[in-house]
Amino acid sequence: MRPQLIFDGDCGFCGYWARYWQKLTGESVDYRPYQQVLAQYPTISEAEFQRAVQFIAPDGRRASGAEASLLTLAHARGKGFWLALYRYLPGFAPVSELAYAYIARRRPAFFRISLLLWGRNHEPPRYELVSFLFLRLFGLVTLCAFVSFAVQVGGLIGSRGILPLHELVDALAARLGPERFVLAPMVFWLNDSDLAISAVCWAGAGLSLLLVLNLLPRLSLVLIYALYLSLLYAGQTFMNFQWDTFLLETAVVALLMSFKPTSGVWLSRWLLFRFMFMSGVVKLISGDPNWRNLSALSYHFLTQPLPTPLAWYAASLPTGALKAATGAMFFVELVLPFLILCPRRIRFVSAFGILMLQSCILVTGNYNWFNLQTMLLCLTLFDDAALRRIVPPRLLGLAQARAKAQSPRRAVTIVVNAVALLMVFLSLVQIDERFGGRPPGPTLAIDDMFEPFHIVSPYGLFAVMTTTRNEIIVEGSDDGVQWREYEFRYKPGDVGRRPPWNIPHQPRLDWQMWFAALDDPQRLPWFSRFLERLLENEPSVTALLERNPFPDKPPTYVRAEFYDYTYAADDDRAAGRWWERRLSGLYFPAARLKTNGE
Repeated sequence: MRPQLIFDGDCGFCGYWARYWQKLTGESVDYRPYQQVLAQYPTISEAEFQRAVQFIAPDGRRASGAEASLLTLAHARGKGFWLALYRYLPGFAPVSELAYAYIARRRPAFFRISLLLWGRNHEPPRYELVSFLFLRLFGLVTLCAFVSFAVQVGGLIGSRGILPLHELVDALAARLGPERFVLAPMVFWLNDSDLAISAVCWAGAGLSLLLVLNLLPRLSLVLIYALYLSLLYAGQTFMNFQWDTFLLETAVVALLMSFKPTSGVWLSRWLLFRFMFMSGVVKLISGDPNWRNLSALSYHFLTQPLPTPLAWYAASLPTGALKAATGAMFFVELVLPFLILCPRRIRFVSAFGILMLQSCILVTGNYNWFNLQTMLLCLTLFDDAALRRIVPPRLLGLAQARAKAQSPRRAVTIVVNAVALLMVFLSLVQIDERFGGRPPGPTLAIDDMFEPFHIVSPYGLFAVMTTTRNEIIVEGSDDGVQWREYEFRYKPGDVGRRPPWNIPHQPRLDWQMWFAALDDPQRLPWFSRFLERLLENEPSVTALLERNPFPDKPPTYVRAEFYDYTYAADDDRAAGRWWERRLSGLYFPAARLKTNGE
């Protein structure tokens, strides 16, 4: 004999949630409207049945109200903790009964709210399809990341690159000793040759394809994480971007999702919440007046690192429209993230808002795969029921077959949930620090222990808005009198060249040139090394450029000048001119290679 939950069959709210609970508990509980069984329970009055649901245990024991609801939920997998709170947490039971009584007196209103928040055919959320699509699409993201770095790695960290990896390996080995394996975990401790560097990049690309094809997905994710973490350290200044640590944390989330979709989905929502909310917070706490007076976007489309062609048109919008867009951005970053934690239909609103913001950023700025990855996280704000309407039946069948074949064991579930809780804990420590808090010493010690592995990271973009665009123009000369410009592939240079598209590619040198323009070249060792490689006409480095003005023999001198760039006016733009520039001064003085006698 099974327990029974008896509810008011004439109450829409009661029937709505009874149907939902029945889907949760399956065959373990019988659900009956009191109108059908009233005669079987003469000790329970009709008024009591109308006042609250009744739970009848097989031994005849009875509970009503909130207790009856929680006794019913205890028969659903993973829901028994609510009953434990009711029985053992002081104050929880009376508060629960008060809340139940409040809702029961207003059931028609709460029925309408339920329909609004969850829809008419509310069912327990499932995430097999969500996780299946997430893992396949994340494989495409990591494929872009590995291939993007692979095609430029020789000029960046190869043996003849700007920052050779073997120099880093030797320096860290001498300075850190055996601790280097923990403080800078990377496979390049085994081999730091050019062949090893390329092998890591292309192996990562191959593993990404396996993930896309659903071949050895868990092993692929483990190796993707390990190889990209190695590149993060090996890449030095060229891999020092938030999207690199963002990708690593997402890889860990994806791995957990491959074992337990529900835990992975909630962890990815937490990651998306932190990323979006902290992006808004850092803009406010930075004290930059351009964010607070909503004028930031009046500068952003001009001064962002690598604008797209559409950025020119966005920068031409009226000031009022740009201020409204800035306010809308703050709404998406500071308000919508909290909707991530709300019921499904409100969560959908958050997803669409974030997707719209990321789409606008994507078409006006070249941020490699960053926006695509953020948009992918929005997938986890939906559930299988929402996706079934748009996903082909064949794909749905594959996802369901995978879910049946990979049902996690209890031990695996415990481990996955433990890692998820650890990640949440570490992220809360980092948020506390970002807000100026001082976490206790043991807490910081735990955070420091895991920090080298980047399983979580702090986020927050464009805290301070740059208001002018200074570009570094590198020039070479044979005689120190006539100078010829080096043209980069993606950053502004030639005033007549349209800003190119490079999504999902990440041109690391071009990006670092943007940051270099904000800093003193004497504080940037890589910049002088870059100029040195140009004086040597090093093929792996010149291959990173669009045009080398000295294809046959290296220049005698190189220098870097500072220009102030602005978008061209409408008339000049119609004539094929995208930029206006004005010489601001010398960024790096003329230099030549030192000879043995110097």
